[in-house]
Amino acid sequence: MADWTACLNFGISVTKQASEIVLSAFQQQKEVKLKSSAADLVTETDQRVEKILISNIRDRYPQHRFIGEESVAAGERLELTDSPTWIIDPIDGTVNFVHRFPFVAISIAFTVNKQTEFGIVYSCVEDKLFYAQRGRGAFLNGEPLHASGQEDVSKCVVVTEIGAERDDLALSTMTSNIFRLLQLPVHGVRALGTAAVDMCQVATGGADAYYHIGMHCWDIAASALIVQEAGGVVTDTDGSEFDMMSRRVIAASSSAVASRIAQVIQAFPCRHDDEDPYKCVCGAAGVNRV
Repeated sequence: MADWTACLNFGISVTKQASEIVLSAFQQQKEVKLKSSAADLVTETDQRVEKILISNIRDRYPQHRFIGEESVAAGERLELTDSPTWIIDPIDGTVNFVHRFPFVAISIAFTVNKQTEFGIVYSCVEDKLFYAQRGRGAFLNGEPLHASGQEDVSKCVVVTEIGAERDDLALSTMTSNIFRLLQLPVHGVRALGTAAVDMCQVATGGADAYYHIGMHCWDIAASALIVQEAGGVVTDTDGSEFDMMSRRVIAASSSAVASRIAQVIQAFPCRHDDEDPYKCVCGAAGVNRV
């Protein structure tokens, strides 16, 4: 089995460098553009950070491939192959970034043969570096991470997001899911505004579960591995095997909690990330970010 530690270390290095751009722009006024909805925002900093990350990585690894949120938004085809591939979200939590709400992350996953080999999530304002390498554990600023192991859903804190979807079906589904969870009951439902950092809370044990429908592979590919390497469980929202392209995920402290959440939440139709973008899917939204 190939050792991708050198790639991981380089990925951490370029992530830290790119975070300086995010932090320098954090308190400044931003020029904001809309994408698929009034809650789906992009700034010049998103685009600049992605270009710098891809350029720096390509200089070191010219044969590697890339899937970047802003590149896909600009019309580049999203295709995950067996080749070494970097999946990049330059700013996860763009709405937070625009409003200076301090949960903003750079998320990078690295896949080979369509399997995630390592994941990096850097919460820039908090200066928290989450990372994991397949089979080697998960860490926060160098310290090992462990999911809570909680098996009783009634004792869980659950994290989720409303996201950028604003059509009636998506909104009614997401709000009714929260209602059903609170009726189970659970201890509480929380949202930080960034899927990558949300999921990492499960890896820390600070939250016991996370679920979402409508996010994209760049939002969750890195943090899914971080949760798994911390001893957590990651599945589809229907309880089946997790597919980063499906735009549906449950991350949980245990199989019991994941299964119980899967029993009560519902999904609205979403086009898979790697499907034909011109294929009509009722209720699906375009590229979105939390």
